[in-house]
Order: sequence, then structure tokens, then C-alpha cells
Amino acid sequence: MNAWLRAGAGLITGLGLVAAAASWRLTHSVRAALAVLLDFLTAAGLLQLAGEPSWDSIILAAAVIALRKLLGASLHLSGAAAPSRSPR
Repeated sequence: MNAWLRAGAGLITGLGLVAAAASWRLTHSVRAALAVLLDFLTAAGLLQLAGEPSWDSIILAAAVIALRKLLGASLHLSGAAAPSRSPR
């Protein structure tokens, strides 16, 4: 079962890359693409934890979640500080 979970995590990671690229292509927003990618990476990390959790997989999942939170907060703050453009 552990091999299936690792394969599933790899598949989710690959699909996350494709979904992030599609998100960027459709919205032209790096913020949206990064959010999609980090959500998929979080899912892949948690799927790996469903097998036999090792310290390596726990640290990896925690690092991805911390990175997701940090980048999400950073992108949220930078979006709030950016001047808005009004159409003329």
C-alpha cells in the first residue's frame, strides 16, 4: 500500500504543476498559480503521511505547510499594498 501512496503523491504533484500552469495561463496571476501549486503539494505531502509516517515525511509535510502559510501571507500582504489601477 505504501508504494501506491507514493505513486499517488507523485501523481498529485505532477497534476499540481499542470494545474498551476493552467491557472497562470488563464488568469495571468502568479498569486493564483502559486496558491494552486501549494495546495496540491500540501495534498501530496499529507497523502505520503497516510502510509507509514517517518520523520522525513513529517518534516517534509510540515515544511510544505509552513511554506504555504508563509507565502500565502506574503502574497496577501503584497496584494494589499499594491496600488489599484482604475480604468480611465
